Amino acid sequence: MALLFLGFSAGLPFLLVFSTLNARLADVGVETATIGFFSWLGITYSIKVFWAPVVDRVKLPILDRLLGKRRSWILLAQAGIATGLYLMAHVDATAAPEMMAICGLLVAFSSATQDVAIDAYRIEIAEERLQAALAATYIFGYRLALLVAGAGALYLAEFWSWQVSYEVMALLVGVGMATVLIVREPTVNHFAAAQDIAEKIQHEAGKRTHLNPRLARFIGWFYAAVAGPFLDFFRRYKELAILILVMVAVYRISDIAMGVMANPFYLDFMGFSKTQVADVTKIFGFFMTIAGSLVGGVLVVRYGVRKILLTGAIMTAATNLLFVVLAQYPPNIATLALVVSADNLSGGIANVALIAWLSSMTSAAFTATQYALFSSLMTLPGKFIGGFSGIVVAGFGYGEFFLVAGLMGIPAILLAWFMIRKGDRLDALAPRNEAAEDESRRSDQAKP
Repeated sequence: MALLFLGFSAGLPFLLVFSTLNARLADVGVETATIGFFSWLGITYSIKVFWAPVVDRVKLPILDRLLGKRRSWILLAQAGIATGLYLMAHVDATAAPEMMAICGLLVAFSSATQDVAIDAYRIEIAEERLQAALAATYIFGYRLALLVAGAGALYLAEFWSWQVSYEVMALLVGVGMATVLIVREPTVNHFAAAQDIAEKIQHEAGKRTHLNPRLARFIGWFYAAVAGPFLDFFRRYKELAILILVMVAVYRISDIAMGVMANPFYLDFMGFSKTQVADVTKIFGFFMTIAGSLVGGVLVVRYGVRKILLTGAIMTAATNLLFVVLAQYPPNIATLALVVSADNLSGGIANVALIAWLSSMTSAAFTATQYALFSSLMTLPGKFIGGFSGIVVAGFGYGEFFLVAGLMGIPAILLAWFMIRKGDRLDALAPRNEAAEDESRRSDQAKP
């Protein structure tokens, strides 16, 4: 239940600084070129790894003592989101677009920070076998929030005003804030491994007599906070580390690249109306994605995360090929619904498996930073390649584009199969297994 409401809190601000904000700006007469610049707000979600070490290592005054590390950071981020949305509600975008951009940046930065803290909370609150179920529930809450911040915000703006719409959205941030105050803090030692690194670096720095002791301590802290998460990951997985990161980077390329051209394909090429596209892809597609997430959660628990990771990669590439078939025939709403169903169902399964797999590889001492690295890699390559999708469509056509998008899923399939082959070794290197062994050794040493 906690992850359901925290997922809602994470998803709520996303569209309010993207498509919903773009609709608002266009509706009030802001120039198209200016609207394009607002898309840069999304960069904050892709670079959150740069300040994730602060979320991992810094204790917030007062709040940390009252709530604990993870809950205090989530609550602070939610306060930033609510403040930014309320200010956006009262800014005249035509008269002061710069102020709207600043308020939007506050929302986006706070939202990305909240994502870092919630991901860490989710990973630390339960053992590995429950991560898929937690991810499925989180995705359900997230998708529900996208409906509220998308269609819900537009309805409010249509019947009342954009000011009322954004005020209501700011009020709904209270759902996540109430959740944070109710749930318990994870009982995880965030500092053990990081503190060991910090002390070693401080000791080495202290040997340099020209360095001030305070500077030596800061160097140790900074090294543990920034370099520690990456050193821990590469030390743990050694030569497999690069392949794991490549796997993370390519797993969603096929899905993301295809998604860029989906709406133009439905509207311009197939000739469906906006209402038909909304009904099939937004409403019906929403429930199919949720179904896929729930099925994925059950399958991961039943068969293990790596097998479902491979299944999700195969299904994602295969459903892209269904769009190749769809492009060869006249528009048919039933066929569209069938293809969209398969696409969203496979996407839900693949996404849950990927989140559960990445969660299992994060170290308790660096949860926020390591998962932020993974989540940034998850989307950056796909977004970059997706930028060239229009060129491919213009030069070759939609059928050829979807074929290329499907073929881009082959590296993910091969790497997922490789991870299954290396399953025993990956299990032995898993952070939680290592932590359990360390705890067992300490327990044995304490015995008389």
